[in-house]
Amino acid sequence: MLNLTPFLLFDGDCAEAMAFYRDCLGGELVLTKVKDTPMREQVPLELHDKTINARLTSGVIEFTATDWLHQSRTPKPGNTVCMYLNGGTYSELRAIFDSLSMGADPQLLDDLHDLPFGSYGHLADRYGVHWFFQGDKMEQ
Repeated sequence: MLNLTPFLLFDGDCAEAMAFYRDCLGGELVLTKVKDTPMREQVPLELHDKTINARLTSGVIEFTATDWLHQSRTPKPGNTVCMYLNGGTYSELRAIFDSLSMGADPQLLDDLHDLPFGSYGHLADRYGVHWFFQGDKMEQ
């Protein structure tokens, strides 16, 4: 069975970003640095402390990330990758939304609100990753 797992690229702060997401979402985070793999023999020393793989698993939530390691290309942070968190109660979404919104760009923050299909919200977190939320309507 194939699974689609969101994958994020960071410019040197992968470990910090993934620890932040673990703090917000809970779960288990496994980080692997370049220096801890056979790849260390193939890359310059300045890349050895970068994260080659980070995997966060929390219930049904799972995603992976890496630091940018391509030596002849430049990363372009932006909105080409996003996370879509759907389902759950308004309270569950609210707690995660509030955690991820710490340090978020206020210009790119649409607070959770009710729409005909349930609650909806969006934010770009402090690392520039866009998050979309959809779940149950707000409890009255």
